[in-house]
Formats: sequence, structure tokens, C-alpha cells
Amino acid sequence: MPKTGKNGKPIEDELPSTLRRSGDKAQRTFAKAHDSAAEEYDDERRAHQVGYAALKHTHHKVGDHWEPKDEPGPSDAQAEGGRDTDRETAGGVDANATKDELMDVARRLDVSGRSDMTKDELVEAIQKANDRSTRKAREEER
Repeated sequence: MPKTGKNGKPIEDELPSTLRRSGDKAQRTFAKAHDSAAEEYDDERRAHQVGYAALKHTHHKVGDHWEPKDEPGPSDAQAEGGRDTDRETAGGVDANATKDELMDVARRLDVSGRSDMTKDELVEAIQKANDRSTRKAREEER
């Protein structure tokens, strides 16, 4: 199903819920990459993967939505690889961010114990906090 309309703008009802709660740039990035991949590959699953891969290069997930990164680039080992890469993904957390940047995100998400965490532990804790926040937002939408 296309994510952009004839006017080139994202169709909000067709976007994943985390993107509906995100800014226009995040929505456009995902939608255009998704639609291009859907047209080229005729495979919805792959189109979603391409859409999220493009999004993760410019945005990172914070809570229940996506925010622009300070520096564009792959967010984790999976995003760094190509089509046949099969590595662990950080689920939208910018695992390539500095520890200070991750601490800032963890602070915003009120992750407890963050000051004693390693960088990898911060990534995992932020991912869990993001999942909780997304789950809560989806429940409130119902």
C-alpha cells in the first residue's frame, strides 16, 4: 500500500503509529523510501525494511516517536550493512551516538540507573523505554 499520495505527501493513515506521532521530515523520509522500494521490489515487507533503514539514517526513536539526529548516518550494525546483513538491530536507538548523547536520551526518558550504565546497557535500556512508551501510546489511541 503506498504511503504517499498523488501530491507527494505522506498519507498519515498509512504510516506506522510511531511515524504518525513524528515530524513531517520523518514521515516523508519513511514514506518516499517505502514507496520507491515497493515499486522496485513488489514486496511489502522489504519496502517496510527499506523505509525504516532510510529513516534510521536521519532520525532516531525517542519514546513513542522519531526525532532528527544531530549527525546523519547508520544507527546500528544492521543499518551499516547491506541487503543481506543479519545483525542485531537497536530498534531505532542510535547505537552509534556518543555515550553523552545516549545519556541525554535516557534522561529524557527517565531511565533509572542510567548513570551507572555502559554504552551498550544504555542502548538496551533506551530501547526498552521506547517500547514501553510506544505500547502505552498505542493503548491510548484505542
